[in-house]
Amino acid sequence: MYVAVKGGERAIAQSHVLLAEARRGDPGVPELSIAQIRAQMRLAVARVMSEGALYDEDLAALAIKQAAGDLIEAIFLLRAYRTTLPRLADSEPIDTSRMRLARRISAAFKDLPGGQILGPTYDYTQRLLDFSLMDDAVPATDGAPTTTTDEVAVAPRVTDILDREGLLEPQACPAGDPPPPDLTREPLLFPVDRATRMQNLSRGDEGFLLALGYSTQRGYATTHPFAGEIRHGAVPIEVFVEELGFAVEIGEIELTECQLITEFEGSATEAPRFTRGYGLAFGHA
Repeated sequence: MYVAVKGGERAIAQSHVLLAEARRGDPGVPELSIAQIRAQMRLAVARVMSEGALYDEDLAALAIKQAAGDLIEAIFLLRAYRTTLPRLADSEPIDTSRMRLARRISAAFKDLPGGQILGPTYDYTQRLLDFSLMDDAVPATDGAPTTTTDEVAVAPRVTDILDREGLLEPQACPAGDPPPPDLTREPLLFPVDRATRMQNLSRGDEGFLLALGYSTQRGYATTHPFAGEIRHGAVPIEVFVEELGFAVEIGEIELTECQLITEFEGSATEAPRFTRGYGLAFGHA
């Protein structure tokens, strides 16, 4: 806040008017709709949902529109709205092995069981402007079939394959492990435990986390993991219903999952095998 600014409520009200005009831009140009933002700016929507800790594509698109494309502002808008929502139920832990895949790549297997699926990615594009996108006409298709997540079979996770072979360090949940804290409900108070730190990092700014990862892996650390598997697709969500005595599927959400693996040379009591790192984000992240 600019505490030295004078003018009171009248100046603030005028600032809001100017902000609305600047957001709208040239009135001769058609206004962006929420549906357009949701459908055509999916990566921005996914980032706002992940860092805003709320899976709702319409609200994320609304926040992007309200923030005039400033994703950091949009994330704060969604976080603020998230705090007003009641919690009706907790879902069951998701099973990403049931993911209907749109993308699946691995550096651990050249001939990955179930196949490598590149999906929609910028990994193999040249960093050159495509001026054909300036044409508002609908592009013609070449007749090639379009692949959707509904057409892609479920495939086993790479870490499950390694685990069956005894090549991966087991990570069973310890007995009596308390439920993790919820930063969307409780404020961040230091000192914090590892679960809280990781939860806070999961909502961190994408650029900051990228710089942090490169610094720790390639700059100052001795560990350089590689991608065991990166997958993106739709995962079913289930909620346990007390009256029925079992869990029911209430829908599905799009997720991106990353499992990193790195070598562990073993010890006097442990055989050499891989250890893992894990990340999960909303949408195509």
